[in-house]
Order: sequence, then structure tokens, then C-alpha cells
Amino acid sequence: MLRAAGAGAGDEVVVPAFGSVDVAEAVTLAGARPVFADIDPLTYCLDPASVEAAVTSRTAAVVAVHRFGRQADTGRLRALGRRHGLLVLEQGESEVPYDEMAQRRERAAYLDAKLKGVRTPEGGAGHTYQQYVVRVPGNGRPDRDAFAQALRARGVDCRVPVKTPVHRLPEFRRCVELPETERAAGETLALPVDPSLSKREMQRIVAACNALGGLLQPAF
Repeated sequence: MLRAAGAGAGDEVVVPAFGSVDVAEAVTLAGARPVFADIDPLTYCLDPASVEAAVTSRTAAVVAVHRFGRQADTGRLRALGRRHGLLVLEQGESEVPYDEMAQRRERAAYLDAKLKGVRTPEGGAGHTYQQYVVRVPGNGRPDRDAFAQALRARGVDCRVPVKTPVHRLPEFRRCVELPETERAAGETLALPVDPSLSKREMQRIVAACNALGGLLQPAF
């Protein structure tokens, strides 16, 4: 899509650093240079204000990535694109069947009501909960990682959704201030909300999280 739109050598394309590397790689394959903007801390999608701050005379496009079942603010991004003459592309997530989406939302609502010691996600209109991502409070990455390890020891299949932001990978290393991206990378943890989970399994997730309280401190 980037090549078809004419993005190439000498152009810049604004992308999120919070997520997989495939978008930045696609920009590079098109011959352009990825420029990283920060995310909205509630949706984990591009923050339009940060995107606008990243726009230069070389910017040709913006790639909005929908994340964890939340939609990027494409309305504001497209308005920004019109102001600056930029192409705005979207990378979506795989579609979830309606029945599965309803079951995921039901399990997410249960966790919202029962979890303590972690910050539950903002629902928002249209959230499909492809991942149920909480924040583990504490002093950064060691706390979240210790919390995740303790949950796994209790039989909870949790995972860190973004281990390293793209702007910190060797091939895309940039000296750029992305505070919300850094904070999310150090605090986020995805808990299971799969439709196959039984009520007993959901209760085990809640019991394990609440017993830990989200307040584990790093061991030195």
C-alpha cells in the first residue's frame, strides 16, 4: 500500500513503536524511513497529537495500527492527514466472530468487576478484547515481570504483549521521547479472556491476581 501510494526514498512515515516490528519493516521495504510517535495510554494506539508533532516536510504517510481490540482515532488522524496532505493507512486486527466477541466481552466484564491490585483496561465503544491488557503498578518492568512469573506459577497463562518497543530495537534505534510507549511497555500484561475459559478458570485468574495484589517489588 505504501509503494502503491508513492511512498519511497526520502519520505518519512509515522508509525507506532508500541507493537510488532512488521509496520516499521514494511516502511523500510518501501524505501522510506519510519518515524515513531507516542501512543494514547488508554487505547495503546497512536496519539494524534504526538503524530502531529512528528510531522515534517518529508512526511508522506501515517500508519494507524488498531491494538488489542481497540480502534485508533482514525477520525482525528484523517483530519490531520488532510491538513498536512498525508496519506493515512490502517493496519487492522483479525476479525472476531460475533459470538466469540460477546463471550470475550462477558469475561472482560467479569475481570473488570473482580480484579484488584492491577489497573483494568478502559472498555470504550467497540472494544472487542482481542487481548485483555492490564497495568501492573510498581516501579517499572521488574515489577510487572515478577508479577507475570508469579501468575504463571499459579497456572495463569498471561503474557507481556510488547516486550521491547520498536524504537529500542537495534535496527530501528531512535533517540526519541515516547513516555507513554515506554510506560506501557514496562507495565502491561495480557490476561486470558478466551471463550474456552470456564467460570472456575476465570475465578482462578482473579484469585491469583488479587492474592499478589500487583505490588510485587523487584528482587535485588
